[in-house]
Amino acid sequence: MTPRISSTALLLAALLAGCGPRSTTEAPPATAASAPASAPAAAIGPLPAGANDFTALVKKVGPAVVNVTTVQAARAQPGQPLPPGDPLSEFFRRFMPPPDQQPEQRSQGIGSGFVIDAQGHILTNAHVVADAEEVTVRLADSKREYKARVVGSDTLTDVALLKVDAPNLPVAPIGHSAQLQPGEWVAAIGSPFGFANTITAGIVSATQRSLPDETYVPFIQTDVAVNPGNSGGPLLNMRGEVVGINSQIYSRSGGYMGISFAIPIDMAMDIAQQLRTTGHVTRGRLGIGIQEVSEPLAQSFKLDSARGALVTAVEPGSPAAKAGIVPGDVILRFGEQAVADATALPRMVAGTKPGTEVPVEVWRNGASATVRATVAAAPNPQVAQAQPAAQGVAPKPTSVQLGIAVSELPPAARRALGVEYGLVVEELQPGVARAGLQQGDVIVAVNGQRFGSLEDFQRRLAQAPAGGSVALLVRRGEASLFVPVPVGKG
Repeated sequence: MTPRISSTALLLAALLAGCGPRSTTEAPPATAASAPASAPAAAIGPLPAGANDFTALVKKVGPAVVNVTTVQAARAQPGQPLPPGDPLSEFFRRFMPPPDQQPEQRSQGIGSGFVIDAQGHILTNAHVVADAEEVTVRLADSKREYKARVVGSDTLTDVALLKVDAPNLPVAPIGHSAQLQPGEWVAAIGSPFGFANTITAGIVSATQRSLPDETYVPFIQTDVAVNPGNSGGPLLNMRGEVVGINSQIYSRSGGYMGISFAIPIDMAMDIAQQLRTTGHVTRGRLGIGIQEVSEPLAQSFKLDSARGALVTAVEPGSPAAKAGIVPGDVILRFGEQAVADATALPRMVAGTKPGTEVPVEVWRNGASATVRATVAAAPNPQVAQAQPAAQGVAPKPTSVQLGIAVSELPPAARRALGVEYGLVVEELQPGVARAGLQQGDVIVAVNGQRFGSLEDFQRRLAQAPAGGSVALLVRRGEASLFVPVPVGKG
């Protein structure tokens, strides 16, 4: 008997062309899976230690998980023009309309979501419904299907809130992601490749996970299998409570490779409430640039350990500037929370209501100090404009303590970078390059102290003890960062 595979292959091809999950590397992310449709079950308690039977969990939460289908318009893109005299050019001119006159193409995407209240609100990922002209939600029983309205979406956390007008919707129980621990059993329900109500299971690998280019979300990392089409589905604990929204995978192939990430439900529900109330998300801001504190930097600033967030830049007129925070300060506490590392501070600030006055503990000149900053509202993300590259003049060797040669930054370049004075790194010894300093860096401060001349710079270096290190504040393109450089004998 010949196997019937042609329709399945076509289905998979169509689904893979849609809005699959995002990936933290080369692949798009993903979300989790769901289980067979069934009637809602009574509340269940935690399974016995060591048990791995998820049937009660599926019966309880599965009906509240939905399949999300989107439709986007996609016009044909203009191709490369044919060279003059090409015999095909006349054919295309006569029989093929230009791209702006061709009929509009429509693409379909798939994802997952779950009902969070009886009013018909549904949580999913922002990337699932991005640029969608139509959003359709299908319930687990595969019989009820509704057009959904996008109440709002937040791209920075990848959370979107949908609304359907439907009676008697099953609602997913909401838990608390803050209570999750590594090693705990979790399960995911969603629609991988369009196979609705698929369930997969695994354990929590880590919490509070930071990912590249993801500033605001402390992800839950699991080994639960998720694939394209799972995005937006729930991550569940063994009590059948939603503790996360499956959002991303780490993959080199585009499919599951053993690592997946979920947005904590505590954060997602706060975002959903703001979207429901105002249609957008308001975040706090201080107006600073920060970087991680390494062991060499901690030594340079006479800090007992590598902790906190090192301030590299302060926007003029920002809440941080008004509070007296300066580059070179290491922020150790924000309000009542200790800042363990630089990745934690943006989440703390973003989660603070604008207008709130917060005590900020900083490490400055070898001692602790506390300032009070009034958090402002963060503007919409904007792309920073590139600044002209700084060009120096004739190199002037500095003290051999650092093994570098510098030149003074011309006045025009200073204005372009927004600095009063700086030294361009023209040459450096191999050991200095390994320390992190690069040719073309513009040095503007030593251990947080600005200098106004080459002589002043050399004088500050002479005060550094041999065998230790100094923290040079440099401008590198549009970024500001501290670079710890070993000090030799001068």
